[in-house]
Amino acid sequence: MLTELVAQADRVIEHNLSADACITASFQAECVALLHMLLARQPNIPVIFLETGYHFPETLAYRDRIASDWNLNLITLTPKLTVAEQESRFGILHQTQPDRCCAMRKVEPLFAELEKYDAWFTGLRREQSKSRAELQVVDTFALPGGRRLRKISPLADWPTQFVWAYLSEHNIPLLPLYDEGYTSIGCAPCTALPLDPDDPRSGRWSGRKLECGIHLQHDHAG
Repeated sequence: MLTELVAQADRVIEHNLSADACITASFQAECVALLHMLLARQPNIPVIFLETGYHFPETLAYRDRIASDWNLNLITLTPKLTVAEQESRFGILHQTQPDRCCAMRKVEPLFAELEKYDAWFTGLRREQSKSRAELQVVDTFALPGGRRLRKISPLADWPTQFVWAYLSEHNIPLLPLYDEGYTSIGCAPCTALPLDPDDPRSGRWSGRKLECGIHLQHDHAG
């Protein structure tokens, strides 16, 4: 089964990879598996990481380890305001207005960067959340300015166990936070152990929402 899933994903990559492609990576398991596949075909593909200022230290250390070991073309995006500036001006938004915090620290920097590309690879999977149940392997994504690009999720139909099997088969280490029981890992203040063992994203945002906003603005036309 893993061999078949890898072959399917590789065909998607082959058909959609271009010189103007990028991948966003949170350095969770599926992102790293997809990144490993992409690097085999395009070693210099831009790897976009959103440095919100709120990440776990373990996430940043793991990112740096993979970036060094794999010689990544890592692009680290930062928001317009530092954490201190944002908290001074608006208070602790991740507690009071998490959607606004995500918009300022994730969505806006990423959408500005994506204007440079025509293809965007993601490690999204349908199994991750009910909000991703209808995820398309290849979709058209409309940025706020009107530009459209292809959004490609080659692992969309991969069950979790096969993501882990892929990493094990290739001797790829995992983000250590998984060993502590985390199943979906984002910013530290908004990430907890899962509230529902059957919902891997139930520990995000104290269960108040499922998405930061990046993957909710899409357009199936075209």
